[in-house]
Amino acid sequence: MKTTFKKCALTSLIAAGMAVGSAAYASENGAVKLGLMLPYTGTYSALGEAITNGLELAIAQHGDQLGGRDVQYVKLDSEANPSRAPQNMSRLVRGDNVDFVIGPVHSGVAMGMLRVAQQTGAITIIPNAGLGAATNELCMPNVFRTSFSMWQVSYPMGKVAYEMGHRRVVTITWDYAGGKEDLAGFEEAFTEAGGEIVRQILVPFPSTEFQSYLAQIASDRPDAVYTFFAGGGGVSFVRDYDAAGLNDSIPLLGSGFLTDGNLAAIGEAGEGVMTTLHYAETLDTPQNRAFVEAYQEAYGQMPDTYAVQGYDTGMMLVQAMEAVGGDTSDRERLIQALANVQLDSPRGPLSFSASHHPIQNVYLREIRNGKHEVVGIAHENLEVPDEACRM
Repeated sequence: MKTTFKKCALTSLIAAGMAVGSAAYASENGAVKLGLMLPYTGTYSALGEAITNGLELAIAQHGDQLGGRDVQYVKLDSEANPSRAPQNMSRLVRGDNVDFVIGPVHSGVAMGMLRVAQQTGAITIIPNAGLGAATNELCMPNVFRTSFSMWQVSYPMGKVAYEMGHRRVVTITWDYAGGKEDLAGFEEAFTEAGGEIVRQILVPFPSTEFQSYLAQIASDRPDAVYTFFAGGGGVSFVRDYDAAGLNDSIPLLGSGFLTDGNLAAIGEAGEGVMTTLHYAETLDTPQNRAFVEAYQEAYGQMPDTYAVQGYDTGMMLVQAMEAVGGDTSDRERLIQALANVQLDSPRGPLSFSASHHPIQNVYLREIRNGKHEVVGIAHENLEVPDEACRM
């Protein structure tokens, strides 16, 4: 299923008509209810807060309204707990009667949410979880993603690595679904180009004891290492890799979650590490400069990838709700409006494939002086394979 929805811009005439209809509709139907099913406690709480901040900033920039209607946020702590996902999703949809569900961060939670989305038809926007099946095998008309899939952010690095002259690479990640999906994307592109995977190392999750694996890498003497770790695991791996002296002879590559949000903790050990991701805080465009300034003014800190994903979720809702004049009663029309969204995002041009996955740039980034400097575009307007999607 490779074709994409045809995109159409709103004309000023339609927009004017929608504005009149929106006011009438808003007076009869009250606030738009956004159900946020994100982690607000525990390991992933910073991600949940960043997504929420970005979402609220986008809507605040448009008068705290969607299609002429006020907005009510219904926040539910997902606790990043997959076992509670169906119950929590049902509570938002059936109990709180939200118009949209936004979440989750964790791919395991996404699986539980998707079951309820299928049963209820609730319009769901995924602002982070990278589970590929969400917009492929398990795709459905009422589910959208404003983030990424593991394949989308790792595949471009395979081609980049080969073009750098690397021919023999060791890959390493945790032995769990997300890590293995990420490695698969890199390995697909790298071997297609003619490269060889010398060894794939799977570390028991969530272990951060890397010394024996680093010794094996040193013995293999590959041209480079490609890895997926994130959070504290990413910090430990990058620092241990540097401490083992491997940075001097074997370049370290990864998808961007290896270092995103971790630069301060990684410190000088990260210098020279190269990653691919759909955003970098240093991206030099008018849209990103304005976003960074607004986010810093609102929250007193630099935005990250998670904040951008939340922001674009808000902008997606703004554009779609304007297109339908604030009317959430015609679900088919609303879903089509969401599918037609095109954004000039802080991350670059953003539109949606037929499976409702973002078509977006993936950037090559290098850590220089403690910042993710954009080296170039690793893959422009990358669309994920979605052959298993049947909608």
